[in-house]
Amino acid sequence: MHMQVKELLSGNEAIARGAWEHGVTVAAAYPGTPSTEILENIALHPEIAAQWSPNEKVALEVAIGASLAGARSLAAMKHVGVNVAADPLLTLAYTGVNGGLVLVSADDPGIHSSQNEQDNRFYGRFARIPVLEPSDSQEAKDFVGVALEMSEQLDTVVLLRSTTRISHSKSLVTLGERVSRPLRPYVKNARKYVMVPGNARARQPEVLARFDRMVVWAESAPVNRVEPGDRRLGIITSGVCYQYVKEARPDVSVLKLGVTYPLPANLVREFAKTVDQVAVIEELEPFLAESVRLAGVEIADTGLPRIGELSPDIVGAAIARILGEPVDAPFAPPAAVPVRPPVLCPGCPHRGVFHVLGKLKLRVWGDIGCYTLAALPPLNAMDAFMDMGASIGMALGMEKADPAMAQQSVAVIGDSTFLHSGLTGLLDMVYNQSRGTVLILDNSTTAMTGHQDHPATGKTLQGAETYQADLEQVCRGLGVRRVRVVDALDVDALEVAVREETKQPEVSVIIARRACVLLHRPDGSHVELDVDLCTGCQQCSEPGCPAIRWEEGHPAFDVGMCDGCGLCVSLCLFDAIKKVEPSRG
Repeated sequence: MHMQVKELLSGNEAIARGAWEHGVTVAAAYPGTPSTEILENIALHPEIAAQWSPNEKVALEVAIGASLAGARSLAAMKHVGVNVAADPLLTLAYTGVNGGLVLVSADDPGIHSSQNEQDNRFYGRFARIPVLEPSDSQEAKDFVGVALEMSEQLDTVVLLRSTTRISHSKSLVTLGERVSRPLRPYVKNARKYVMVPGNARARQPEVLARFDRMVVWAESAPVNRVEPGDRRLGIITSGVCYQYVKEARPDVSVLKLGVTYPLPANLVREFAKTVDQVAVIEELEPFLAESVRLAGVEIADTGLPRIGELSPDIVGAAIARILGEPVDAPFAPPAAVPVRPPVLCPGCPHRGVFHVLGKLKLRVWGDIGCYTLAALPPLNAMDAFMDMGASIGMALGMEKADPAMAQQSVAVIGDSTFLHSGLTGLLDMVYNQSRGTVLILDNSTTAMTGHQDHPATGKTLQGAETYQADLEQVCRGLGVRRVRVVDALDVDALEVAVREETKQPEVSVIIARRACVLLHRPDGSHVELDVDLCTGCQQCSEPGCPAIRWEEGHPAFDVGMCDGCGLCVSLCLFDAIKKVEPSRG
C-alpha cells in the first residue's frame, strides 16, 4: 500500500514543490521579499533550469521564451516586481502561450518589506488573465498544477497571487511525484506571437473570446467550494482571509474562492440564495466586493480597512457587527514586548559610506537595498528613494532643475540594484551631459533578501561558475570616464573621493567596495578601549553601530557582536580604540 508523505512547508516552498511535481522545466525570478524562497527552493531540483535574472521584466521574458518553446515555465516576483514586468505581461495577454506559464505575484499587505502596498489582483482585470489565490501551503502546491493546466487549456498566462502570510507561514503538505511533460511542439505563427499593430488588432477578439472561456471555467473550477453553516450569514472570501474567517467564526457559511478573477458570478448568486445576507472578507482593495455587486448580489458593509493586514480578531469583530452581536475586545500583546527597529548589521560596509555623506552634508538620493536603512536615525543620511534604480534618475532630474544640485548631492545604489535597473539611468546621465556623482555600494551580493547571486558575483542560482560582470568596465562602457574604486570602510579615502568627484564637470562613479559582513565568518577580530585616552566625545557612536553601547561616559563594545571592521577605530580622534587581532594559538 502506497503511503502518503506529508511535510511541513511554507507557501513559497510549496509553490516550488508544485513547480517540480507538475513538470515545470524553466523558472526565473529576481529576489524580492516575500517571494525570494520560491526560486531558491526550485533551484534544488536539477530537472528545472532555475535562474536569477537581472530584473523581473527579464525573468518573465525568459519564462515566455521557454513557454513558446513548448516548456512549462514559471516566473516569480514580489508585487512591485510585477510593475517592472508589466510591459511583457500586458502583451503576453494578447499572444497567449504554448507551454503552460505561471506568474507568481507575492503581495505584501501591511508593507512588511516593501515601499508600497498594492493589490495585484487588479493585474488580472487589467490584462484579462485568470487570478488564483491559495489559502494554505497545500493549495499553494496544488494551485501551481491547476494554473499550468488552465494556462495550456485556455492559452493564457495565469497569475498565482500569494501574500506575505501565505508565502511565509507553514502548514502540512501531501507530497507527490514529478510528472515530466514533453515539450509541446513549436509551430511558427507570426500572427499569434508577433505583436505588430495589425496582428495585435486581430488578436483582440480572441482575447475577449478567451475571457468568455475563462468565465465558463471559473464557474466549475475545482478550486472553489461552498462550506455550508449558519444561514444568517454567508461569507465570500479567498486566500489567507479564508483562514481568518474559519478561525474567527467557523460557524458561518462560506464560499471559498480559489479563482478570484474572473468571478464565478453564477456560483456567487446561487450561494447568496442559501443565506440571509452576504459579506465579502478580503484584504486591501474591495476587488471581490465590487465584482459581487456587479453580479447583482447585495452585500453587507463589513467596515474593514482598505490598508494593512487583517487578522482573526479584526475579521471576528466585523462579522459580529454584521450579525448585531457584541464585539469582543481584540487581543492585545503584552506591553513589555520590546520593539526592535531595523538596523544595519555590525560591521556593515554601508555604515561608513553614509557617515561620510552625512559629514559632508550632501543630499542623498537613495535606492532599494540594505542601505535604505541609512535613512533612519542615527544616520538620517537619505533624502528620498522611490524604486529600483530611481536614485540615478532622480539625481539627474534634480540637477536639471537646479544645476547647483550636482555638487551638493549624490546618488547611491547597490551592485545588484545597479544591474537591475541602474544601467539605463547612468546612461541617461552620460547622454544628457550630467555632472553628477553616483556611488555604487558593491557588497558582492543581493543582501537584503538573503544573499542571492547576481551577474556581478560570478555564480548562478544553481551554483555554477559563470561570467562575472565587471562594474568598472560596465560604467566605462556606458561612457563614464571617471570611475574610481574605494574600500567602503576606508572613510578617509572615501571622503577624499567624494569631495573630489562632486566637483568634477562630468559624470563620476565611485564604487565603494567591501563584501557584506555576513558573507564571511568572523575571524575573532574586535576592538578594545583605552579608557585613559577616551574623552567621551561620542564620535565613534555617530554611525550607530549596534555593537557599541554607552556606559559611564565611555563606549563599551560587545565583543560577541563586534566584527572588527575598524570603522570606530578610524573615527576616534584620540587613538583610544584599538583593533585586536584574533589569537592564533
